[in-house]
Amino acid sequence: MISFILILIVSAFFVGWINCAVSNFSGRKGPGIFQPIKDIIRLIKKGSVYSATSSFIFRIAPAVYLSTVIVAALFVPFGQEKAFLSFNGDFILFAYLLGLGKFFNIISALDTGSSFEGMGASREALFSMLAEPAFFILLGSLGLLTGYSSFYQIFNAIHYTFSVTSFISYSIGILAATIFFMLGIIENSRMPVDDPKTHLELTMIHEVMILDNSGFDLGLILYAGCLKFAVYGALIANLFFTSLFPLYLNVIIFFGIQYLYAVLIGTIESFIARFRMNQNPQFIFALSSVAALIYIGVMILIGKFS
Repeated sequence: MISFILILIVSAFFVGWINCAVSNFSGRKGPGIFQPIKDIIRLIKKGSVYSATSSFIFRIAPAVYLSTVIVAALFVPFGQEKAFLSFNGDFILFAYLLGLGKFFNIISALDTGSSFEGMGASREALFSMLAEPAFFILLGSLGLLTGYSSFYQIFNAIHYTFSVTSFISYSIGILAATIFFMLGIIENSRMPVDDPKTHLELTMIHEVMILDNSGFDLGLILYAGCLKFAVYGALIANLFFTSLFPLYLNVIIFFGIQYLYAVLIGTIESFIARFRMNQNPQFIFALSSVAALIYIGVMILIGKFS
């Protein structure tokens, strides 16, 4: 439960950290780190407006979306501390819980009958499909390296060695962190894949999907995004925990990595333009190539390649 509690804490100001980084790079004071969560609370206190063309799917989709992210967060361990939910193959259920939430988000956009929202839903479905192989190749490779198939066992069995193979060992850790980093950006439709601040329907992806959501429902969707960022940050942090450190030091590492994650996203959004729409599939699918490099490195470490 330690990891889940820390994820909830970080989710309250993760997007605030991103906004502060963007503001600092552009020379502005910007809003406080708690402004995004204040906006979410304000929305949750409001009522929702529903289109006459939408069905019950549109009404339940935001709650299902947030619920799947919350349950997925319960699978994330914290160093030597087990996750609230942990069993062999738990990373498979983790991935498809997030997929289920994304599915309801997509069909709720289609349920509005808007051609623009349908276009955004189609793009988001494509990008999610292209990102999925990278996640499974990565976790499958780490499972092959450690001999385990649950988040808790995999992360606790990863050791960075100081030997002739240490370069490969550290490279695997860096590449794994990079893949989790990019998956978090893709899952939340941030730069350079999507621009959350754009208002042109023809180039919007995630934002155009939630144009019809308002009040309480919109607040749930926005908080699910904050929570998903913190979940991926927690997965990255687990790559760097060690049993040699006491609990309080691992907590410091956890918050430090989450803050660094947010600042890096803010840096990307400040200095990199959004990709053209036809470049996004190539960029996302390239993550699978990076995951394939991890697989090759694992095969070398376990002696399958000479």
